Amino acid sequence: MNTSTLLLLLIMLLGILGRSNIIAAAAAALLLLEFASLERFFPLLERRALEVGLIFLVVSVLIPFTYGRVAPVEILRSFTSTTGLIAILSGLLATLLNYQGLELLKRYPHMMVGMIIGSIIGVAFFGGIPVGPLMAGGIAALLVYLVEYLR
Repeated sequence: MNTSTLLLLLIMLLGILGRSNIIAAAAAALLLLEFASLERFFPLLERRALEVGLIFLVVSVLIPFTYGRVAPVEILRSFTSTTGLIAILSGLLATLLNYQGLELLKRYPHMMVGMIIGSIIGVAFFGGIPVGPLMAGGIAALLVYLVEYLR
């Protein structure tokens, strides 16, 4: 058994113990591909799985619009109210941080293990929701840049 298999097993186990089904399922899916000798799909998944996952995430967030649960007046209010403007600003900031997180993970892929462990701790002990490594990477990038700036 190689190191990557052991690491995936550990991540899956931590996901199960930490009640983080998403992390456990992701590790299990990669283990299944590895055990089925389908590693040739890893580069495709590395390139496209994030995009596919984000599509499903955005679809789930847009569902209220399809049911008409968001009135046009509420949409207009998002451009004219304080809370709406804060929401727009936070969306802008989140996308910028997510981009920085993706760049950080490309440069330092080993940081992913720490982010997964942090996500599991957040889910298991603080009732958090693991929405993805990009935001964790974005926060990490911000903190890394801050530490480097303060040195």
